[in-house]
Amino acid sequence: MKVLLLKDPKEDDRGQDPYIRELGLYGFEATLIPVLSFEFLSLPSFSEKLSHPEGYGGLIFTSPRAVEAVELCLEKDNKTEVWEKSLREKWNAKSVYVVGNATASLVNKIGLDTEGENCGNAEKLAEYICSRESSALPLLFPCGTLKGEILPKMLKDKGIPMESITVYQKIPHPGIQANLNSYYSQQGVPASITFFSPSGLTHSLKHIQELSGDSIDQIKFAAIGPTTARALAAQGLPVSCTAESPTPSALAAGIRTALQPHSC
Repeated sequence: MKVLLLKDPKEDDRGQDPYIRELGLYGFEATLIPVLSFEFLSLPSFSEKLSHPEGYGGLIFTSPRAVEAVELCLEKDNKTEVWEKSLREKWNAKSVYVVGNATASLVNKIGLDTEGENCGNAEKLAEYICSRESSALPLLFPCGTLKGEILPKMLKDKGIPMESITVYQKIPHPGIQANLNSYYSQQGVPASITFFSPSGLTHSLKHIQELSGDSIDQIKFAAIGPTTARALAAQGLPVSCTAESPTPSALAAGIRTALQPHSC
C-alpha cells in the first residue's frame, strides 16, 4: 500500500529515512516529497545573542531549523572554537528546552544537553517549562516567522520572561508541483498523505486536490501533530490520524490504524 509523506528526506545513521523504515515495517511503501524550503534571517543579531549566555536563563528550540541557525552562526562568524572552549559550557550551565527527539538529537550534536524532548508539542513543553523555570533572566527562543503563539502566551501568563528572535522563514519548495505530478503519474493516488506543518499543507493542497480529483475522498489524511491537524480540519479535510508524538514510530502506528479495514 502506497503512502505519501510531505517532508524532506533525512537519512539517519543507518542510511535510511526513519519514516520510510518504520512505515516499511508495516508493509507500507512510503515516498517522501519535500514541500518547504527555508531561508535564514537575522543571523548576525542571533550570533551576538549566542555570544552572551550570561544575559539569558536558557534556550528553547522547537524546530530543527532553529538549531541549524546556531550552526550557521558558528560557521559564518568563525565561532566554532570559542563555542567549544567556553560558550557551550556556559549555555550548558543553563536549561536547554527542546520539543521532540529529532530536534534534541541535533541540539546534542552541537554539544548541548537537552530537557523536555519527550514533550511532543509546544504546548506540553510550555507546561514543562512553567513547572521548572524560576530564572529572572529571559529564555532565548530562536524561531521561524510562523511560530505558534501557544508557547509564548503560556510563558507570559506564568510571568516567565522570554526573548524570541526570528531566524528562519519557510518558503515553498520550487519542485513541489513537478514532484507531485511525477508521483501521481507513476504511483497513482496514494492510500494516505501525511502533512508535517500547516505551511506545508498551504503550499501543496491545491496541487493534491487537482491531481486526486474525485479520488480525494478515498485518501486518509494524517497529521504529524495537533497544530497541523487543526489546519487540515480548517481546510475541510477529514483527519484520519494525528500522530500521538512527532516520531516515525507513532506516525506509522497511527497510519496503520487509519488504513485498517473498519477503522473509525
